[in-house]
Amino acid sequence: MTTEDEREAAIEAATSAVRRGQLVVLPTDTVYGVAADAFSPDAVQALLDAKGRGREMPPPVLVSAPTTLDALAVGVPAYARALVERFWPGPLTVVCRQQSSLQWDLGETRGTVAVRMPDHEVALAVLERTGPLAVSSANITGRPAALDADEAEEMLGAAVEVVVDGGPVSGGEASTIIDCTGPQGRVLRRGALSLDELNEVLEPLGVAITDEP
Repeated sequence: MTTEDEREAAIEAATSAVRRGQLVVLPTDTVYGVAADAFSPDAVQALLDAKGRGREMPPPVLVSAPTTLDALAVGVPAYARALVERFWPGPLTVVCRQQSSLQWDLGETRGTVAVRMPDHEVALAVLERTGPLAVSSANITGRPAALDADEAEEMLGAAVEVVVDGGPVSGGEASTIIDCTGPQGRVLRRGALSLDELNEVLEPLGVAITDEP
């Protein structure tokens, strides 16, 4: 995107497509993502189909503000809030128990929701207009995640309505995913944040993240 007008037009096109229940590709701070309205079961299923994934691999949800976590999750422990305060926006995904009142179907979540706030102005601009989005890396399962719009379009172009080109993303490493459903956090996927970085934040609380199964 070379001008502010083009950027705005792309963000508005993506927003409109999401509201129509269609899939869009957008840049994040880690990799390019394919996104759907988190509250549209048909759109979420289309996302899983596009990637070649089953319902046993539900997508995480991206949000535009830390406060949205409490609208999606219950019983968020103090250590999870400390991590969110330090690392959002950024490459941290927290898995919490979801609000039972949520009218959505992300797949076989076992009553949990994985939430992240990305550190990318385009992604945040779309999220501010659409609300929470189900987002997974923009690739076909088994292939590397797309790091630019062309790679994403090559893999998913037929399935998506809008591709927002925000230039190459510098991250490339996926977010670190932490299970925050218990009294002590556990690494579900290693990523951009190391165990040491996480535990440095939690040391004053007297808890620690582990990577034990």
